[in-house]
Amino acid sequence: MSEDNKVVAELRENFGKGYARRLRAAGKIPAVIYGHGTEPQHVALPGHQVSLLIRRANALLDLDINGKGQLTLVKDVQKDPVRQIIEHIDLIVVKKGEKVSVDVPIFVTGEPFPGTIANLDNTTVSLEVEATHIPQNIEVSVEGLEDGTQITAADLVLPAGATLVTEPETLIIGVSVPLDTLAADEEIAEADAEVAEEQSEESEAASEGDEN
Repeated sequence: MSEDNKVVAELRENFGKGYARRLRAAGKIPAVIYGHGTEPQHVALPGHQVSLLIRRANALLDLDINGKGQLTLVKDVQKDPVRQIIEHIDLIVVKKGEKVSVDVPIFVTGEPFPGTIANLDNTTVSLEVEATHIPQNIEVSVEGLEDGTQITAADLVLPAGATLVTEPETLIIGVSVPLDTLAADEEIAEADAEVAEEQSEESEAASEGDEN
């Protein structure tokens, strides 16, 4: 566990929208901790530090609550839809060595065969992993892949100790020729066919003229 994930949390006993607004105005984020059969704990977190930490998917926060350590996983972040200010965070209690189910982002690298594109059908994949070893992402290379290539969840290279939860046949990436490219190719083919037909008609007319 990185020292950067250590966060001092303040227990709070006041609730309501008005109190939450005052907390946010003071640079803090209201949060609730639950799980493992424990009573929910309502805390206030340092806003700037936590905002940076939760940029990473499935962030772990090693909380210090009145001198007592508590390892938690960020489960949900509620933001103001307009201002994108963090309004509330849900945290679940986790223990070292415990496995948790998380959605891990897919990170695509490389370029497919020229003239094709790689379509990301699913941006995340569900895994069961050890709580303190959650991967930041699952990297998938599409370098040189040709039209029609499909990568399913079963094809992903998972980190050691991780188990796939997503259905194995789930399509993650499909490589194809863009529709506009296909349409353009069809237009070119049609134009070429028209030119060839005109040339053939002209050639037949010329032949008839020579015979006369």
